[in-house]
Amino acid sequence: MVMSPELDRVRELRDRAAAARHLARICFKTGPPTYTGVELEWTVHDAVDPARPVDAERLRAALGPYSPTTLNPTSPALRLLHGGAVTVEPGGQVEISTPPRASLAALIEATQSDIDQVARLLGAAGLRLGRTGIDPYRPPGALLDTPRYRAMRLAFDRRGPAGRTMMYATAGLQVCLDAGEPGQVAARWAVVHMIGPPLLAAFATSDRHAGRDTGWASARMGAWLRIDPARTAAVWDPGRPDQDPVAAWTAYVLAAPLLCVRDPDGDWTAPPGVTFADWLDGALPRPPTIDDLDYHASTLFPPVRPRGYLELRYLDAQPGRDWTLPLAVLAALLADAATVESAVAVAAPVADRWQSAARHGLGDPALASAAAALFDLARAALPRLDLPAELHDDIDRGLRRRRAAARRRQG
Repeated sequence: MVMSPELDRVRELRDRAAAARHLARICFKTGPPTYTGVELEWTVHDAVDPARPVDAERLRAALGPYSPTTLNPTSPALRLLHGGAVTVEPGGQVEISTPPRASLAALIEATQSDIDQVARLLGAAGLRLGRTGIDPYRPPGALLDTPRYRAMRLAFDRRGPAGRTMMYATAGLQVCLDAGEPGQVAARWAVVHMIGPPLLAAFATSDRHAGRDTGWASARMGAWLRIDPARTAAVWDPGRPDQDPVAAWTAYVLAAPLLCVRDPDGDWTAPPGVTFADWLDGALPRPPTIDDLDYHASTLFPPVRPRGYLELRYLDAQPGRDWTLPLAVLAALLADAATVESAVAVAAPVADRWQSAARHGLGDPALASAAAALFDLARAALPRLDLPAELHDDIDRGLRRRRAAARRRQG
């Protein structure tokens, strides 16, 4: 008998082996690397006084029928003209998630059109999108309150204020790439981690928060790193470069503490310190289900998260159209096996420098040197992306500008 997807999701998990089999089946879907997707977040500001708080009603009115149901429970939550879905983060940050596309040019064109649509909606209400990875004007403040966000806040507060900063004041750029054919997965998994620190450094935009210098090039990533390493540290280990991605992710998921446990009464508070493995071993009154495991995985935030595809979470939001630059760099660096191999050689010596990348950015000479070399590789591979001439030239100019900045800092 074949179980329906709906029944499968409520099926109880009785042991770690069953959980591992499920994670292996859904988290690294293999096939030709064809599609690219992008998710963009922005802080939202009053167009005249960017330090003025924006309340939920004003944002709801601005987004109208495109509001997510977390902001307006009766909203139809329409998709944007080119298919992007609008969501709102707990601090009022607006996010657009685009359908993946096989053509990078088509992805950029559709995404920019959806961005322009949201910008027009906000502009008509006297609002504008932010330009950096953390709110440069305002301290963290809650705009949405849901059972998930309440449970998150309580869990993060046990470790200090970084969780609230992340939830209410940060904005990132996420790039989504196919995991690849079975023989490619390990190499693609490794390289997207290895190039993370130099690209984080090169595209850091969050040095000012709440009206002051933070001392971090990427205060956004600095907040993530201070939340809970069991939930936000990288899964891939530079000390074990040949590790199996599926085994590494399974171990990470099972060892991570529960962030919340969904309950019909609305209190999703998780018991402190209980991991998903503990839940499988009987730590809670009922056994977990497949759906509980999937939900738990959605509460883990490493720099690279496998979701069937590879979700790269380490980049700050970029100003204006500059979001296309890291997207193009990542697509170009993974365009073929030879470029992947070259990128690994460049980035391997700095693959563990997440903390330095967030703190110092291109002020770390080794990261600056690696970033410049990665830009060279990306520019050489750019023609393989089959971009229209004008878009190719725009991106190439942007990469030359970023490369020059990295070269100036490498010492």
